[in-house]
Amino acid sequence: MTFEIIMIVSLCLLTLSILANIYRVVKGPSSADRIQALDAIGINLIASIAVFSVLLHTHAFFDLILLIGILSFVGTVAFARFTERGMVIKQKDEG
Repeated sequence: MTFEIIMIVSLCLLTLSILANIYRVVKGPSSADRIQALDAIGINLIASIAVFSVLLHTHAFFDLILLIGILSFVGTVAFARFTERGMVIKQKDEG
């Protein structure tokens, strides 16, 4: 019984953390802060799904955790490149 209560409390705290990061994405003073908050949202979402999976005693969400982790990493790299270079993929010069 106490294990379920701990899991539910941790889900609530992770939800509050996601909401705080959403606020930082909207109000962030710089684009670097926004990128960092988006990455933190991805990490908190992965943790929330993992806790939810443990709470339901199932392995069905592990593929979803892997997919969100990969997409979060690729998104963070793409945003970082965009802020650094102004473009995500460098096009070849014709000539």
